[in-house]
Amino acid sequence: MTADIPTTINERAQVPIALHGSRLDQTAAALFPTYSRAKLQHWIKSGALTVDGAVMRPRDKVAVDQCLSLNADQQPEVSWQGQALPLQVIYEDDHVIVVNKPAGLVVHPAAGHRDGTLVNALIAHAPELELLPRGGIVHRLDKDTSGIMFVARSSIAHKSLVAQLAARTVSREYAAVCRGALSGGGTIAEPIGRHPSARVKMAVIANGKPAVTHYRLKERFGHHSYLAVNLETGRTHQIRVHMAYRRHPLIGDPVYAGRPQMPAGASEPLQAMLRSFPRQALHARSLSFEHPATGAQMAFTTPLPEDFEALLTTLRSEDPDE
Repeated sequence: MTADIPTTINERAQVPIALHGSRLDQTAAALFPTYSRAKLQHWIKSGALTVDGAVMRPRDKVAVDQCLSLNADQQPEVSWQGQALPLQVIYEDDHVIVVNKPAGLVVHPAAGHRDGTLVNALIAHAPELELLPRGGIVHRLDKDTSGIMFVARSSIAHKSLVAQLAARTVSREYAAVCRGALSGGGTIAEPIGRHPSARVKMAVIANGKPAVTHYRLKERFGHHSYLAVNLETGRTHQIRVHMAYRRHPLIGDPVYAGRPQMPAGASEPLQAMLRSFPRQALHARSLSFEHPATGAQMAFTTPLPEDFEALLTTLRSEDPDE
């Protein structure tokens, strides 16, 4: 398969009235959302992006109905290398790749994880992803969260999937196991931002970004609950932060749950499971979205991984609802 990522870019767009008087770089970012702000500024400065045929500066103002013309050679957006790593592809076509990410796999290279990531595996599988922003990644899962993700494989898909996520039309359901025997479902609508003192953590803070999490009870145990969780927004660590805020942190969460807590009278198998569960009990189970090229509604589900199933089996036998 090959995707529609051109080696030469030739795109044009007119300035709408809503952007009249805006800076050129801001306008370009709005009209050409496939490309990064830094890349667009480079093209403006080099003369590859012009306004009515004239070269302008990034800070110059544009007027309604002016024409932005982008004529540039497409260069790799990332310098990450492809690596032949295990990759579970659920679905793929010329525009979209849907994968099942295992727990323990980092999504893209960063400090401390220069390679061996999902992006490295994806570029080896589909080298054209190197030409897309962030290797086609438009949303992420935490390293130790398992489950389903979609990846843009074409410029059309990248633009569409980013827009769908922003419009909150992508449906994502997660399986989670938390502390506490909940009596039903609910919604948590609390803003999330960087923790004021622990910079590696997120927290519910007054000036955070809006975040909405819906959850429903699938199964209740004596001291724990198995939940289906739907995200209305997509903030970093959102489910983990919201459940911890409600004093129902996810089992195994090394950041937000603290040390494992043993229920009174917990059996040896239950204690052993709670102490040894290696990660937050969170799995991205299903995903649905509109296909970027055809408009068809796409829906995918992935099974629970073995460690998650083992946790549920132990809770059913050793922590029954009383």
